[in-house]
Amino acid sequence: MAAAGSVARITEISARSDSSFDDAVKVGVERANATLRNVTGAWVKEQKVEVANGGIVTWQVILQVTFVLD
Repeated sequence: MAAAGSVARITEISARSDSSFDDAVKVGVERANATLRNVTGAWVKEQKVEVANGGIVTWQVILQVTFVLD
């Protein structure tokens, strides 16, 4: 008999931070882990900043999060 394989799903989420892209990624992964089971990875698809008065005020990432289905 062949061994059973696993099936994974990818979902896209957006996360923001007031300090950095790294922090936005951390916030997104932590939120994904709080909501989804079996998170195995995340890919940063997009990065964006919000600017006000000539300075960056918000860092945002779009993440594709991979999780293995039960």
